[in-house]
Amino acid sequence: MTTVAFFNSKGGVGKTSLVYHLAWMLREIGHRVIAADLDPQANLTGMFLDETSLERLWNDGNAGTIDDAVAPLFEGTGDIVSSPTLETIGEKIGLLKGDLGLSVREDELSAQWPRCLSRDERAFRVTTAFARLVARAGERFGADLALLDVGPNLGAINRAALIASDCVVIPLAPDLFSLQGLRNVGPTLREWRDAWRERVARKPEALDIPLPSGSMAPLGYVIVRHAIRLSRPVQAYGRWIDRIPSEYARAVPGREQSPIPGTQDPSCLAHLKDYRSLILMARESTLPMFLLKPAQGAIGAHLQAVRQCYGEFRGLAEELLRRLPRG
Repeated sequence: MTTVAFFNSKGGVGKTSLVYHLAWMLREIGHRVIAADLDPQANLTGMFLDETSLERLWNDGNAGTIDDAVAPLFEGTGDIVSSPTLETIGEKIGLLKGDLGLSVREDELSAQWPRCLSRDERAFRVTTAFARLVARAGERFGADLALLDVGPNLGAINRAALIASDCVVIPLAPDLFSLQGLRNVGPTLREWRDAWRERVARKPEALDIPLPSGSMAPLGYVIVRHAIRLSRPVQAYGRWIDRIPSEYARAVPGREQSPIPGTQDPSCLAHLKDYRSLILMARESTLPMFLLKPAQGAIGAHLQAVRQCYGEFRGLAEELLRRLPRG
């Protein structure tokens, strides 16, 4: 199983919607997928489940969320659960459900990170809790890929989540704030990767758990939520889109290619239009935008937008699969 994290320290770039729709599209083309909601805001879980299911989930004292799965380890009563609870969505999507309570784990993750350098066994167990949980869920589900949704910050929860990732995709909005977030994300990925390698080299001999590689290889970026007019981004967005290739080249480590002036940046996986007219219908039906039918209100121009949306996400999913490391 290959694990891909979707990460940007800037919020509001459409990251969670991107993970949600990619999970559905990968299912559409025949892949089994784990969607792991590692953002303490739990917005990805809110997209997959209706309000009734969410209320039942968070009112249940043992609802099988990600936080429930790691609680014994963080509370000192055991390790992560051996069989993580998965919510099955459309047969081929397994959801590791988010939990607002996950935010209280930040301090413990931060405290255990430096203790790995002292070969502390518990420090390694805590630091790799999310990685091991995702791996166990993937093995149980027979997943080809795991997609990780993380919060918009550079904190200890995200560091532990990124350690679990083989690859990273950076969602970007065409604006100044997103570019500034990119300048923070690139160096942070390099720092976390190097720091984790240093810790792996200090793994205690008695430690009986596998450690993730934490390779965090950059697959590229996706530009989301830009408006289109006459088949081109509107001018207000276009000026920022033009700056993204050079900013990404400077900020993100491990790029295999540099942008060539006058051509499509090889690091760009896709440009996705803002389908705001479909969003409310999709939320009401708890379906991705590209699977909306006339019964859900997708008629006329909306139905044409659904077809265009399907084509864009199909292209993105195929490009993502093409770029994944082999073996």
